[in-house]
Order: sequence, then structure tokens, then C-alpha cells
Amino acid sequence: MKSLILPVFLMFSILAGTGCSSTSEIDTGTPEGAFKLAEKYEKDERFEEAIAQYNQVKNKHPYSKLAPESELRIAEIHFKREEYIEAQNAYQVFKELHPSHPRIDYITFRLGLSFFNQLPTTIDRDLSVAERAILYFDEVTQSFPGSPFVKEASDYKIKTLKMLAEKEYYIGNFYFIRDKYESALGRFEELLRIYPALGFDARALYGAAVSAHKIKDVAKARSYLDKLNTQFRGSPEAEKARREIGNSI
Repeated sequence: MKSLILPVFLMFSILAGTGCSSTSEIDTGTPEGAFKLAEKYEKDERFEEAIAQYNQVKNKHPYSKLAPESELRIAEIHFKREEYIEAQNAYQVFKELHPSHPRIDYITFRLGLSFFNQLPTTIDRDLSVAERAILYFDEVTQSFPGSPFVKEASDYKIKTLKMLAEKEYYIGNFYFIRDKYESALGRFEELLRIYPALGFDARALYGAAVSAHKIKDVAKARSYLDKLNTQFRGSPEAEKARREIGNSI
């Protein structure tokens, strides 16, 4: 038994010593060495130590080309760990300090994603950060049209808009099913005006037509019914509207 324990003990001692020496042999007095150590921590998923070491690089060697790279790595670690508020703050600071950085399109896209990933999973909760996400997705597509992130930014913008449109429809329908037709009409009109062509138009036109009919706004009821029949002829919403109000206006 003793003959087995000794070799195993020696093996672990060697491995531990190797790990220590690989770290201790790095010259952290230079920006390159300090950055290399931070990279090692990050690779080993020792993220808190990696962030602390990247901070050392940018604080002790602010004029090194590795200082901005360290700032970006900190933002990336937060994003990787799904710490999206911290990632958002880190990307924002980086963007403000380095507006001409070669990867500013990427940073802008990641900033939009950091806001997007803070959105709740259900639309009945606060979606206020959605506007911030859209702002940065738009900046990618408009300011960096040649960026490889344009397609993704556009796709994520549509996803965000659909969430906002669904929230607007949810509120409109909330009023509608409670017979609060004036409030419902306002919400359906906002949905049609701000979030068109996102998959809610037929439902919004139906809701607007019926709501207008209920509050005896004949002109609006007829207008929305005509649009529903023109744009979505044969749809369940058009047929339902025809049955409910088609013969009375």
C-alpha cells in the first residue's frame, strides 16, 4: 500500500509544481507578461483573477497597446458569464474611450446584444431596455454598412421590435376584452403606426375596427375594416370582423 501512495503523492506534487512554475515564470512587470498571465487565468476559467489581472494591465500600462485589449477582454468575460449589465457598462466605457478602434463595429454590436439579453422572457414585464438595444443595432447597420455584423444586428432588431409589438398588442387586447374600447383603439392604432409588418397587422386592424365601431366612430371603423379586407382578405380576422360589424357600417 505504501508503495502505491508514494508514487501518487509524487505525481501530484510534480503537477502542482508545474502549475505554479508556469505562472511564476511569467514576467508580470511588462505589459506583455501581465497580459499573458491574464490570458492564462481566462483560459483556466479563473475569471475573477483574469479580470483583476486585465485591470492591472490597463492601470499599470495605460499607454500599451494591450491596455485597450484588456478593457475589451474584461467586457467579453462579463458577457461570457451572462453578466449583461456589467458587460453593457464595460462595452459602453470602451466605446466612449476608443471611438476609432478597428473593432468598434463589433463593440457596438455586442453593446446592443448586452441590452437585448437583459430583456425579460415574457412581454408582460418591463421592456424599457429594448429601445437601447435597437439604438445600437441601428448604429451597426447605418454607421458600419460593410460590417460582418450587419445581418445579425438587423435580425436582432426585428426580434426586439416584435417583442415591443407583442407588448403593444397585449395591452390593446387587455383593454379590448374588458370593453374599454377607446383605450384599446389607441393601442391598436399605435401598433399599426409604430410596428407595422411584424405579424400583428391583421389582429390590430380587427381590434381597431371593432373598437371604433363600439365607440360609434363610424369613419374609423369603416376605414380599418376596408384595410383589413384589402390587405388580409379571407383571413380569420377579416371574416370575424365581417360577421361582427360588416353589415352595420
